[in-house]
Amino acid sequence: MTDTLDQPQVNISDMLAQHGRFKARKPAVICGQTTRLWGDFDAAISRVAHALLADGLQRGDRVAVMMDNAVEMLEVTFGIIRAGGCAVPLSGLLTAEQLAGLVADSGARRVFASAGFADRLAAVRGQMGDVGLRVAFGFAAPGWTTLGDFTDGQPASLPGIRHAAGDDFNIIYSSGTTGLPKGIVQTHAARLHFAFSNAIELGITAEARTLTTTSLYSNGTWIVMLPTLFTGAALHVMESFSPAGFLGQVQAQGITHSFMVPAQFIAVLEEPALAGADLSSLHRVLCAGSPLRRDTKRAVLERITPGLVELYGFSEGFASMLKPHEHAEKFDSVGTPVMGFDLRVIDEDGQPCPPGQPGEIVGYGAGMLREYNARPDLTADLIWRDEHGRTFIRSGDVGVMDEDGYLSIVDRKKDMIISGGFNVFPTDVEAVVGGHPDVSDVTVIGVPHPKWGESCLALVIPRSGSTADPATIRDWANERLAKHQRLAAVELRDEFPRNALGKVLKRLLREPYWAEG
Repeated sequence: MTDTLDQPQVNISDMLAQHGRFKARKPAVICGQTTRLWGDFDAAISRVAHALLADGLQRGDRVAVMMDNAVEMLEVTFGIIRAGGCAVPLSGLLTAEQLAGLVADSGARRVFASAGFADRLAAVRGQMGDVGLRVAFGFAAPGWTTLGDFTDGQPASLPGIRHAAGDDFNIIYSSGTTGLPKGIVQTHAARLHFAFSNAIELGITAEARTLTTTSLYSNGTWIVMLPTLFTGAALHVMESFSPAGFLGQVQAQGITHSFMVPAQFIAVLEEPALAGADLSSLHRVLCAGSPLRRDTKRAVLERITPGLVELYGFSEGFASMLKPHEHAEKFDSVGTPVMGFDLRVIDEDGQPCPPGQPGEIVGYGAGMLREYNARPDLTADLIWRDEHGRTFIRSGDVGVMDEDGYLSIVDRKKDMIISGGFNVFPTDVEAVVGGHPDVSDVTVIGVPHPKWGESCLALVIPRSGSTADPATIRDWANERLAKHQRLAAVELRDEFPRNALGKVLKRLLREPYWAEG
């Protein structure tokens, strides 16, 4: 062996271990009645890792995680990664058949599950591919080993696994708002960039107290979860979201950072307790998942916090942010690229659009996916190359960039409505309909029309206590819309189908109308 120094690389697993050693008695994760100190949190991660290695896990092996919000969900996820495996967190919104399909698609041979998934997994036990190890948290069933038994007697020390920057870290399955979920494979290098760039951009330091309000399996939640743990701060996890619970935790815990989706912001704005809530501890509250309506954004800035950060992001690997000091001048935009990323807007021929011209948003940077799992065709479809040959990834979203480089979102290409030959972007119509005093939330879809091909239908969730009348809302909106944007009708709904980050699943809303049409 030659006398040369290692060239060490920072990795997330080692950072968590450092916090476990040097911040052992400080809170790491608080969820419900459970508070895990950094020393205990790190030790539990190592026990999961050693147990997996004892089971024969090899570098890069995929392990599915189907667990509701709990401290143990994070310990299992980072234990898989510490052992050299690739974590595959799956959504609790999926059906039994969908869960089985994604376990098989990922190639996972080991699964961890909590009680909320038990019945669904029992129904598809024989449909999950070549799964050997099944570890249960919060339930017992034939063929399952409890998490306590699995990790009992395992050491709390680091297992000595070296992680390479290009190793697989996790697979996140896309939300499927426009189709079936795709497995987004992300590396240690991409997740490291994700952690430190968001920590810097959001001001998440070791003194932060971050509150997550969405599911831990969601990539959006990781925007604040991962940098909080990376910096050794305290992560507060809501077991399930309620607007009153959010306000209560912010006040009681002195929360400095949080993340919510537009539907959650709307719920908090309608919560009576907001009027008397002390939210002065909030430094930054991130909004992502889908664009905020402008009227909602104004209300958030006035009534919840001036520290709003609006993020436009693509799970495949790029993002922009609009910071609090930029709202006054660039209110209608979603900001400029997060550090380490580059964004462009391109036309149908793949040429860069000049400022002010709408086109497809493409992005490049250190947080990009390695590939779509087992889908080289879809990976190839993502690629757009710039003048230097760099592989940008296509978003499928339509945006426009101004002369200062600030990006504004127009809509998803697949959600665009073509009525009488004119392009209609639903977000433009939603912004108008959302201004009606009886409207709490709205989504606009295209439905068949015998003359125009498609026309706009507004689906409205009425404001609590209102006496909303669909015809009145339609007429009010049509007075304010261009002719090609006008609504054929308004329908009232109690709720919209959404993914884990609150994005409305417009595909599901459109299907009945086109099946009938």
